[in-house]
Amino acid sequence: MEETPSFYSLSETAVTVNLGSVVSPTVQARVQQLLMDLDNDPFQGYQESVPSYIGLTVFYEPMKIFGEERDAASEVISILKRRVKQIKDQMNASNGKHVTIPVCYDRDYGLDLDDVAKRNGLTRDEVIHIHTSGDYLVYMIGFAPGFPFLGGMDERIATPRHAQPRTEISAGSVGIAGGQTGVYPFTTPGGWQLIGQTPLTLFSANREVPSLLQAGDRVTFKEISKEEFLQMKVGKQ
Repeated sequence: MEETPSFYSLSETAVTVNLGSVVSPTVQARVQQLLMDLDNDPFQGYQESVPSYIGLTVFYEPMKIFGEERDAASEVISILKRRVKQIKDQMNASNGKHVTIPVCYDRDYGLDLDDVAKRNGLTRDEVIHIHTSGDYLVYMIGFAPGFPFLGGMDERIATPRHAQPRTEISAGSVGIAGGQTGVYPFTTPGGWQLIGQTPLTLFSANREVPSLLQAGDRVTFKEISKEEFLQMKVGKQ
């Protein structure tokens, strides 16, 4: 049964709408549909929307919102309620693009792969096979620009974050945190379990669309050798 959306004022310039309470491809599809609707047909005062697993935070300019009661937040919530009611649940995960990400799972890059395997009673090869067999949905982009939070990972390789994060993780590192997987777009601190690395650039300010992935995209991982990884890295230079 479809859940009733919830709306609340986050600040004087933002309203959050949640379209469900459980992370799922169906809820994510609705999130992407509402995001597309607002971006394609913005209301007066609309600035941008930031998607999450289950909803959107909508930012606006209060001085450009003119409700009868002069209450900007209430007016924006009324607008969003109408938009949510109007949109049809036609968007699904296949509307996003599909991206295959090559990954080298060599020990030089998969620093935690042995630990992930041991914790789950698997071999390294079994973890790699499971990880590359998945079809992942990009639920959202954060905590850093271009960082994809990917849902749909097999619970057989789920592993908690490190209790003590690393101070530096290389760009392209592929990690696991709980039941999700993701890719670090650039060198940054982080606590995810590292199982490999991709030579692809996930975020570049020099590209027309800086982030390689967007919420709603589908991702599969493809194993490559260390030699292939190094060749692809050299080819980018």
